Amino acid sequence: MTIQRQIGFWIAALVVAVLLLFILRGILLPFVAGFALAYLLDPLADKLQKVGIGRLGASLLILVLFVLVFIVTLVILVPFAVQQVGAFVERVPSYVARLQELGNEQLKPLLDRLGANGTLPEMQTSVGNLISQGIAWIATFLQGIWSGGQALLGIFSLLVVTPVVAFYMLVDWDRMVKTIDSWMPVRQRETIRSIAHDIDRAIAGFVRGQALVCVILGTFYAVGLTVIGLNFGALIGMTAGLLSFIPYVGSLTGLIISMGVAIVQFWPDWTMIAATLGIFVFGQFVEGNILSPKLVGDSVGLHPVWLMFALLAFGALFGFVGLLLAVPLAAAMGVIARFALRQYLASPLYRGTGPAILHPRVEDKANLDA
Repeated sequence: MTIQRQIGFWIAALVVAVLLLFILRGILLPFVAGFALAYLLDPLADKLQKVGIGRLGASLLILVLFVLVFIVTLVILVPFAVQQVGAFVERVPSYVARLQELGNEQLKPLLDRLGANGTLPEMQTSVGNLISQGIAWIATFLQGIWSGGQALLGIFSLLVVTPVVAFYMLVDWDRMVKTIDSWMPVRQRETIRSIAHDIDRAIAGFVRGQALVCVILGTFYAVGLTVIGLNFGALIGMTAGLLSFIPYVGSLTGLIISMGVAIVQFWPDWTMIAATLGIFVFGQFVEGNILSPKLVGDSVGLHPVWLMFALLAFGALFGFVGLLLAVPLAAAMGVIARFALRQYLASPLYRGTGPAILHPRVEDKANLDA
């Protein structure tokens, strides 16, 4: 098979896979979630096997413990989260109005000196419209993800089917990997194995490492903001930690929201406002210099901009399923793109073969000199 036919085959396979994913997106959520859960728990199953526990027993033990922890966490956190989110949403209009009032008080003398005090109402209107549009866009996006993820499947089915899928995938994981490996083309097997290893390293390094970073940061932000007495501090802190899955986005979002709440709540006590700022500055310092280098590493290769684009694009196209697939697909595409770039840089197409081709202006100058 020529290289052109091989490329055509894999492009066609990719197109078919994307079409199937789009068509079946309404029922794929428990299966994708189960596969992701099995992938995350496979290293733990391997470690239990090394201490003498069979694969079946290890998989069953891991899954039972995971389900118990998940249920306990759900029972404890969900009522609190629902109550806090509802109360915060009710307070948002008053927070925005108070911030505009404080802005009016602080900016009015400056605008009077500049002779532009007439622009203040327009600025307030523009800011209010911008905030309203931002909240509406976020609500629409989340609603689209929720409806896309639950179109043909209720939450009960997700909670029932996902553990079953994860259990069977976890039991057969090693056998499944060996079977797929045996299907690879013999001549390109080592190259494919190398690419697959890089993809696995990127996904595992980011997902497992960044998930732990999110838990640590969310706990730190929630405890810190609660200790200083910030309203909705636990909710804001855990949200910032969860959004830290996208580098810089979580800390920036938490900082903006917490500073807005702190200004409304503590004004004019600059000490408490500075304490709120200090929590996020310290958290960002620890994340950038300790947590991310130790837990995530420098070789993941997922740029924050590319990750944000992948999450938004796949989430808009495939709903919650797209969010689950965004990180592994973005990592895989990044690894394949880097491999293709290395191949191009090592190819005659880049290095050039045969006589050098002069730039037209260089050729014209050479003819004139002759």
